Amino acid sequence: MQRLYDFLRRHPTWVDSFWAVLLLGISGVAEAVRMDPQEAPGTDSPGVIAPVVILLCLVVALRRRMPEKMLLLAIGVGLAQLVLDVATTPANFAFLVITYTVAATGARWASRLSLAVSMFAAPLAQVRWPERDSGVLGTVALMIFMTVPFALAWVLGDSIRTRRAYYEQLEERATRLEKEREAQAKVAVAAERARIARELHDVVAHNVSVMVVQADGAAYVLDAAPDQAKKALETISSTGRQALAEMRRLLGVLRTGEHQEGGEYVPQPDVEQIDELIQQCRTSGLPVDFKVEGTPRPLPSGVELTAYRIVQEALTNTRKHGGPNAGASVRLVYFDDGLGLLVEDDGKGAPHELYEEGGADGQGHGLIGMRERVGMVGGTLDAGPRPGGGFRISALLPLKPAH
Repeated sequence: MQRLYDFLRRHPTWVDSFWAVLLLGISGVAEAVRMDPQEAPGTDSPGVIAPVVILLCLVVALRRRMPEKMLLLAIGVGLAQLVLDVATTPANFAFLVITYTVAATGARWASRLSLAVSMFAAPLAQVRWPERDSGVLGTVALMIFMTVPFALAWVLGDSIRTRRAYYEQLEERATRLEKEREAQAKVAVAAERARIARELHDVVAHNVSVMVVQADGAAYVLDAAPDQAKKALETISSTGRQALAEMRRLLGVLRTGEHQEGGEYVPQPDVEQIDELIQQCRTSGLPVDFKVEGTPRPLPSGVELTAYRIVQEALTNTRKHGGPNAGASVRLVYFDDGLGLLVEDDGKGAPHELYEEGGADGQGHGLIGMRERVGMVGGTLDAGPRPGGGFRISALLPLKPAH
């Protein structure tokens, strides 16, 4: 049945032709029965009636292929019936059909024309072929009764047009929303990958820097202090394993885009882990003074991750570019409406090496990543060289994003 329905939907003219043939047969039978001129008014000559019936059946057959033309043809046939005095036949049912069709699928001018003509069809028919033994009131009532089907046909067709237009609008809106969702998904994927890339940079820069410093220290004291060299090698080993585990998780997300075990894409450090980070830096040979001011309290995860990464990036660059005997200080300040960070070092590295590849002008990748992170949480960042040497990074991270 479904195949038959699909076939009929794809070939509407065939369906209409079937009904046209059926209407032609009914009209032929009706005219064959009505042979006595006394039974109905009008011209009963087959030579006149047959063309009218055939043309009206043609209107039904081609109504959906060319509705406007079939409406004009039906109007022409109706006028010919009035002029030639050809009484109504079952084929005149085509007027109702074409009125509905034009109201549902035809042009607007054709729809209005069909409504206007249909309102006059029944009155003209009653005037041309009045009912016998019917008074004025009976004639008026009959006109109204015969006009109602035309009005209902037009209203039904126009409502079908409106509903079809509404469904098309819904489909268009659904398609547009689907495209917008796809675009937003692509943007979200790109943003997530960019965030993961920043995480990867932080992980590699920090851990590899620690490993290099420890390796240099181990090579320096290998003969004089084997115990210190062994301790440095152990630090290198643990740092390397940690970096390798984090890189595997990060690269796994970039490669497959799938969730890792536990539902997390990347490690999410928080403010409490800053102390561990500083201890690791001290172990690697970088003296760091760490103080917390204010009352510690839970912060939004985005603020905590941003704070951790800023401290990590700043200390990493101190080790890489601060020069020998460099020291650093970290201040963490809890305000009522935000979190303040101040990271300073007294490094005497070459001016062009003060901050990653970009130097002290703030164009290095580290500063770019910091500014992006701070901007994502609605904060502010100030970074630059200190008077007398060294580098300072100051950040304010609000608890609520700026609107």
